[in-house]
Amino acid sequence: MPALEVANVAGTQEPEYGPSAIQSVAKQAETTPYTELQPQDLRWEAMESTCVETQTFYLMAEDGHIGMTQVIYNNVAGLRTSCQFNTKVFYPDARAPLWSSDALDGYGFDDRRLSFYADGCAITLNEDASSYSVKSATNEASIVNLTVTRTAPGFQVGTNGKSFFGTDPEHPWGSMRHAFWPRCHVQGSIITKNGEINFKGRALFIHALQGMKPHHAAAKWKFCNFQSPTYAAVMMEFTTPPSYGSTVVSVGGVAQEGEIVCAGAANAGQHSQITSDPDNDWPEPGAVKFTWSGKTPNGEHVQAELEGSLGPRLDRVDVLAQVPAIVKTLVGGVVGTRPYIYQYAPKQKLELKLQVGDREVVEEGTLFSEAVFIS
Repeated sequence: MPALEVANVAGTQEPEYGPSAIQSVAKQAETTPYTELQPQDLRWEAMESTCVETQTFYLMAEDGHIGMTQVIYNNVAGLRTSCQFNTKVFYPDARAPLWSSDALDGYGFDDRRLSFYADGCAITLNEDASSYSVKSATNEASIVNLTVTRTAPGFQVGTNGKSFFGTDPEHPWGSMRHAFWPRCHVQGSIITKNGEINFKGRALFIHALQGMKPHHAAAKWKFCNFQSPTYAAVMMEFTTPPSYGSTVVSVGGVAQEGEIVCAGAANAGQHSQITSDPDNDWPEPGAVKFTWSGKTPNGEHVQAELEGSLGPRLDRVDVLAQVPAIVKTLVGGVVGTRPYIYQYAPKQKLELKLQVGDREVVEEGTLFSEAVFIS
């Protein structure tokens, strides 16, 4: 069995192909910074080869609750496909977060692959592709009934949102894609055993596809979801493993009600006030700085910056602790990875500093951020 095929199936480390083996979406963005999403851009690809595809709704309630609902489609080497529905709620009073994760049976898609369903679960895109209904009764601890409606256009960076992996650009063996609804309104609730949580507020929706083994595509991630009364500033940044030259790819944008201010790949995330986590030696950040650069649809230059302390983390997720023992042995032993997710939402409001042409705006808002370390 060739080394690459073994790596794809068994999770072994890849050879060092170098930075030329990734065709970053930033190259597309040089000529087409972003394209607005059309309904077909929201189709589930549901690949028949190794992939992880997700639809994630990040929620910020008016009363201070922060949450996430997510459906995952996972294919391992074309041999086994599974789906999962996850719900997480962070409480304003800093009690332990609610976490539910349930395997789904009877899953499938509508004819256009725009909506997902399973036993006790449905994520349904409406006719004009402006809102999702998110319903799940898969776990009595978190019964989900939400409607997420975009209030600004959706976007993908470049022409198709995809970075490709492979030594032959004409025949890539992997891909990474993110599509965003940066500014949404959410209505509805999550019913927990302690009562119903009204999640009326703002939301971010991301449809993501990792068309290869996730730990081969990215060694670490930085994620920003900032929502203020007027603006949304979002970013998803990953750094490849050394096998692809530790290449950094950053996609994101700034939006306001009804329009995209700017979007593209000229962004950067930076961690500071680093401390070493004594349990795993990962460099846990204490502060962040996110920057965006681009142009409005009218050609005005845009520069945006968000910087501040993260405060105490909301949670630290040991990813391998949540997977079966056989997978833990395979991934942790063979690959040497120990993935952790650090999650933050600073109590103090952070300021988005936005310059559009000659106009400057400073506005306070709420940040939800993640730092992910894989290998």
